[in-house]
Amino acid sequence: MIVPMKKVSLVVMEKSRVASLKKLREAGVVHLEKKTVSSEALSKLLDRKAKAESAVGILRPYEAEKKKNRPEPAASSPHRRADDPLPRRRASDFINAEGAPFSTEAVNRPDRPDLVSTVLEYAEERKNFQDKAAALSKERSRIEEWGSFNPSDFAFLAEKGITLFLYKLSRAAFEAIPKDTRYVILESGKNSVRLLVLDKEIPGEAPFTLPEQSLKEISASLAEIRGELADIEKQLASLANRRSVIEQEEKTLLEQIEFETARAGMGVLEDAPQESTVAWITGFVPHEDLGLLKRAAAENGWALAADDPGPDDMVPTKLRNGKLASLISPLTDFLEVVPGYNEPDISGWFLFFFVIFFGMIFGDAGYGALLLIAAVVGIFKTARKGVPPVLKLLLLLAGSNFIWGVLTCTWFGVEASKLPAVLQSISLPLISSVSSAKSAADEGIVRQNLMILCFSLALIQLCIGHIIAITRLRTLKILGEFGSIAMLAGMYGVVLSLIASNEYRRIPLLMPCVYALAGGFVLNFVFVNYDGSIGKSVVESLKNIISMILGIANVFSDIMSYIRLWAVGLAGGAISSTVDTMAGPMLGHFIFFIFGVVLLVFGHGLNIVLNVLSVLVHGVRLNTLEFSGHVGLSWAGTAYKPFSEKDKSGSQRRT
Repeated sequence: MIVPMKKVSLVVMEKSRVASLKKLREAGVVHLEKKTVSSEALSKLLDRKAKAESAVGILRPYEAEKKKNRPEPAASSPHRRADDPLPRRRASDFINAEGAPFSTEAVNRPDRPDLVSTVLEYAEERKNFQDKAAALSKERSRIEEWGSFNPSDFAFLAEKGITLFLYKLSRAAFEAIPKDTRYVILESGKNSVRLLVLDKEIPGEAPFTLPEQSLKEISASLAEIRGELADIEKQLASLANRRSVIEQEEKTLLEQIEFETARAGMGVLEDAPQESTVAWITGFVPHEDLGLLKRAAAENGWALAADDPGPDDMVPTKLRNGKLASLISPLTDFLEVVPGYNEPDISGWFLFFFVIFFGMIFGDAGYGALLLIAAVVGIFKTARKGVPPVLKLLLLLAGSNFIWGVLTCTWFGVEASKLPAVLQSISLPLISSVSSAKSAADEGIVRQNLMILCFSLALIQLCIGHIIAITRLRTLKILGEFGSIAMLAGMYGVVLSLIASNEYRRIPLLMPCVYALAGGFVLNFVFVNYDGSIGKSVVESLKNIISMILGIANVFSDIMSYIRLWAVGLAGGAISSTVDTMAGPMLGHFIFFIFGVVLLVFGHGLNIVLNVLSVLVHGVRLNTLEFSGHVGLSWAGTAYKPFSEKDKSGSQRRT
């Protein structure tokens, strides 16, 4: 459920603005109203944060290399002494004791080199050397076909009155040069000629541009640059173990940025005398925590006003669900989707159907068993410290996958006939691959049953969406929702009549479904825009007659969209079967046995990864698009993030 919010305004004395914000942060219950602010201190903080992020990105590859047990290179730089390493610093060294914004002067002291600046300087120096090396390599490639010569010799001869030009001409251009041209052929190839021309240039042909350095000098310069680059790499590698220091500073900077944003965003009454100038700030507080804020206001002498949020307020959303429904939070947090404050919370239904979709898309009991083992091991290892919600969710999803695989008799893509009889016997004949293997007719029936199951899930979930919408309405607009349910039921029957076999067609579905579809359309047309007047609702529908008619096609596409549950699961099963077919012959030969095992592990591992992506694309889509569209949920909310102190992990800490 969505926790009710109150909009609050706090008025404090301007002279105690910073101290009041610290107390407000200690309370940790107010989600500050978003404002666009700017200040010199905020700019410095943001600039420092950007530099820290860059420094972390620079050091990350070196730390990864060290984890491979590579020996740490010795640091020996011509720019900095190897015996003068940068001292370790706490994150608090980057701000002063009062919590004021980051001070460049406080950090860049002669006896305390700034770690971030040092890393960035090395990176900039490395880039400059790399650019120079690239330019020199390009120049060497340009001139190396001319051999080793000294460009200064050409200038010396020019001073003596002997002018020389180098040319590389095509055969046709060479044969067309003037007869009076004096030249020496340096090399004659099949398609081109290189020559040395005396006294004057060849008309219409551009001479070779002489380099500034000889090949020997360029090679020496490149060797020197590579030495500098190697030294910089050693220096950066020696600093890789300091990455955690910068990451801790980043967390501190985030708190400082949040604090400074709040301070700069406070309104100030500027016309009052300085000693009586006040500042104010607005935000949102869960109704249940309003008493805590009132107590803090009384203790600190703040003026507090609280009221219900207005229709135009960007109210944050705080969800409170039971232990089971909250298991979906790792997924919604990863996707960063939050219902709007005035939208319904569908966490429970999201979890229920997502678990079903996960099992159908993965569709393999073998994969489910592996995921179950991974979940159980993870839960066992974290039981003392507290099991993370993601492991509980994984256990639930793995169980769904395992059960569906057992019912369909799908185990690592192995043919049903080759599986033990006990696994075949516990499968569900209506959807089991055991039934599919008997004959082409039985295979068609199983396929049809699976499609009908997909469409039935569509009908159930989408109807639940409209029922949720009905529970939130208190007007005749409810009839429009009932019309949508009738349209879904009618379209469901139409779809079944299109894909069902003759046995199902004996049931007279088509005409009753057409009637339900037509009646539902009329109800929806009349009442979907109801706002106190049926006439105005009809007029509004007439204005959007095209979209209303297209709504029938949307109902059809929404139901048909659920066929992806069967189709994607079928594709995953085909990949598993293909991997088994390829690896099977190898397992029968001693020499190729290892290759067969590697192929099985790689192939099924890749299929598991693809199935995870399929779940994120298709399983999530059916909940956040089709289902949410029928609920009337746009996921346009903002998560409730109170202005509070953070612990070492960056999580909010309540006092």
